[in-house]
Amino acid sequence: MFSARRLGSLIATSARQKHTLPELPYEYNALEPVISREIMTLHHTKHHATYVNNLNAAEEMLKQAQSKGDVTAVINLAPALRFNGGGHINHAIFWQTLSPGSTKASDQLCKAIETDFGSWDNMKNQLAAASVAIQGSGWGWLGYNKQMKRTQIATCLNQDPLQATTGLIPLFGIDVWEHAYYLQYKNVRADYVKAIFDIANWEDISQRYAKAVGN
Repeated sequence: MFSARRLGSLIATSARQKHTLPELPYEYNALEPVISREIMTLHHTKHHATYVNNLNAAEEMLKQAQSKGDVTAVINLAPALRFNGGGHINHAIFWQTLSPGSTKASDQLCKAIETDFGSWDNMKNQLAAASVAIQGSGWGWLGYNKQMKRTQIATCLNQDPLQATTGLIPLFGIDVWEHAYYLQYKNVRADYVKAIFDIANWEDISQRYAKAVGN
């Protein structure tokens, strides 16, 4: 179940700081032919930027409502914080878990995937199937379940962030909002999901796994 408290802890760096659009670790055309320059440019400078701007605006309104003791206004701001905060969190992870060059998963992550899913291909097939099956917009995730000490696949609708929604620590997410692929793949979401594994940054994902296990 979604927890406003969890989301708040994830997006609040400081009450005095504004969130900023992170720079990409590569050029906009670096992920071609899997993801075109046009999609990357629009996705980053328009969609992600909008989440950041709207999140900052919502947090400012929240601050004002709290200072006035306006409980109704605070409650009414929850959907905007959830949607835009989640959009910022999800995309900040997404850019880092993609790479224009060939990457290799750590032995630690490979062993975990084989233990939890039987094989690397089983994990990819299950994550792909879950992502393609999402009705409407959302994200397919490979996450880490700290209580069960295992990697796990989950999906989130809209921009709900994985950890605040399910408790899983995000390792690798597949954005299946149409703005992430439609200009290039049209309505064939499955082709986009299949191709994105070719640009997954398994080094970054492995680091996220090591951190999740170690915490």
